[in-house]
Amino acid sequence: MPKGPRGEKRPADVIGAAVKVMRIATGEEEDERPVASAAAQLGKLGGAARAAGMTPERRAEIARKAAAKRWMKSGHSATPSKRTFPKPIKAPAIAGEFDSKLTPT
Repeated sequence: MPKGPRGEKRPADVIGAAVKVMRIATGEEEDERPVASAAAQLGKLGGAARAAGMTPERRAEIARKAAAKRWMKSGHSATPSKRTFPKPIKAPAIAGEFDSKLTPT
């Protein structure tokens, strides 16, 4: 039986996977997810404590730097260009404006 990303056993075929999900949902079978390691649990706590002690500006700065690193890693320039979208078409305020333009005078 193949293993998932966390080491859990999974059925190899689609129907077997669907049956397993149904059994878990109905309570016939326990959901067997391995418990996270102690290091992973402590890492979560440390990250939350670090974020709580920062100002929103500092968190935004760190996020901006991380995004720039990811952007560069994917082969782009240091700063992503701002996407521009076409301007929306402005609809006429009164429905009668179309009628007057379409009818011959």
